Amino acid sequence: MFWQEDEDKSLPYQAPDDVLDLSFAIKCKELPIDHAWYLSQAILKQLPWLADEPSAGVHQIHVAESGNGWIRPDDVENETLRPSHRTRMVLRIPKTRLDDANVLVGKTISIQGYPLTIKKPRKKLLTHSSVIFSRYVLSDKDEDENSFLERILAEVESITGHKIKKMLCGKTHILRTPEKDCLTRHLMIADQTSEDSILLQQLGLGEGHLMGCGLFLPHRGIKSLHSIE
Repeated sequence: MFWQEDEDKSLPYQAPDDVLDLSFAIKCKELPIDHAWYLSQAILKQLPWLADEPSAGVHQIHVAESGNGWIRPDDVENETLRPSHRTRMVLRIPKTRLDDANVLVGKTISIQGYPLTIKKPRKKLLTHSSVIFSRYVLSDKDEDENSFLERILAEVESITGHKIKKMLCGKTHILRTPEKDCLTRHLMIADQTSEDSILLQQLGLGEGHLMGCGLFLPHRGIKSLHSIE
């Protein structure tokens, strides 16, 4: 954990719209829990240009567990996700690719044998929150928590030109691909300026963006700034 106290210096800020999330309604009865690689490959077949867009990413599909409404099941071998009518499939893309991404509407893709039909999307602008988090940031298997945070500290400084004041990592996940298993860590970064918050959401951290890794979302529970819907 890395956490330096400082006053909140957030100021009103107009977030740019050159990178945004495109949130698609979907029709899907069942999905594998560990679907990151399969979803990425299915989307790339339809939108091969995603691989050449540095700011592009494919968010993993998250479905609330029926037990308490927040935590999805972890048994990837014996359980599956059951999307509801509210479940969305989200792509992070440059605004210049909006028309290109809309060709997905009406298509049915296969996620490890499970059909998923893509419906009409809505645009979601990035939110300039002072606290952002990523559910999955790639980590080396030999990297302990401190080493991971030190590496992230250097990477964020190289992107934003500023040092992180508050940062912590949480639970780990294994994302499986045909070539290897990928270790990821949950990461939260706090007390970001509006400019740095948006920049990190636009560029992400590390690799694996098309599997949902290194993509940041606003955390609305701590010092959230005014959001643009």
